[in-house]
Amino acid sequence: MQVIALVGNKGGAGKTTLAINLASAFSELAPTILFDADPQGSSLQWCNIAGDTATLDVLDGSVNLADQVRSSSDLSYCVVDCPPSVHSEQTQEALRISDLVIIPVQPSPLDLWASVHIETEVNKARTANPDLRALLVINQSESRTRLSKLAAEALKELSLPAATTAIRRRVAHRNAMLEGRSVLQMGSRGAMAADEIRQLIDELKTHMET
Repeated sequence: MQVIALVGNKGGAGKTTLAINLASAFSELAPTILFDADPQGSSLQWCNIAGDTATLDVLDGSVNLADQVRSSSDLSYCVVDCPPSVHSEQTQEALRISDLVIIPVQPSPLDLWASVHIETEVNKARTANPDLRALLVINQSESRTRLSKLAAEALKELSLPAATTAIRRRVAHRNAMLEGRSVLQMGSRGAMAADEIRQLIDELKTHMET
C-alpha cells in the first residue's frame, strides 16, 4: 500500500479539495481510502454531503492514524488529509508513516514562505522514515498571471522537487465540493479539472515507483 499525505502550513491552499480529488482519482485505479486527519473534518463533511452517492470511503484519522492506516494495508492507496499545520500531532504522525508527501502551494508569497517550514519538517521526518518523498504542487494557479509565473520560478529555489503539473483555479472544484462529488464525477462541467487531476496522478505514480 502506498500512503500519500497532503500537508500544508496555512489554510486556503486548497489542500482538502486536492486530497479528495486525488483520492477519487486513485480509486479509479485501485482500492483507495481517504483519512481525514484534520480535526476540522472537512473531508468527512464532504462525504456526508455525498451520502449514498459517495464513491470513496472517508474515515476519521484525527486519532490513532498510524494504527488505522496499518489496518487498511489490504488496500492499494491511502490518502491522508492533514491539518493546516506542519507541527500538529496528526501531521507529524503522517510524516512518519507516509511514502509520499504532497505539499499544495498557492501561488503567493505567504504560501511559499510557509513551505520552507514544511521542507524542514520533512527533512527531520526522514530520520525515522528515510524513504519519505515529497513533492510541491502549485494549486489554484492562474496561468496567465505574473504571480503564478513568479511562484513557479521561486519554487525552484527550494530543495524539494515541484510537480510539473499545476492545478488551476476552476469553478468546477468549488461546485464539486458543494455537491459532495469529485471533479471526476462532474461530467463535462469538470472535464478540464479532471484531466489535470489525472495528469497529476500519472506524475505521482512515477515518483512513487522510482
